[in-house]
Amino acid sequence: MTAGAIAANFDTARPTVSKHLQILTECELLKQEQIGREVHYHLNAANMKVVADFLEPFRQLWDNRFNKLEQIMKSYKPKN
Repeated sequence: MTAGAIAANFDTARPTVSKHLQILTECELLKQEQIGREVHYHLNAANMKVVADFLEPFRQLWDNRFNKLEQIMKSYKPKN
């Protein structure tokens, strides 16, 4: 997709979206392809998997913590 097509899906200024696209490209999470005068952005799925794999232990940690908190809140009896 082009930057304009991507920006059309968000309620934010196009320069903001362009800045995010630039950062994601620098991090190699997106690839740029020049087609004529347009730049098309493509997801770099391999690098996204690396990020997802890195984040998974943290997701599990927080999921466990929220599950424990939910158990505590369900068993909580207010003192009168």
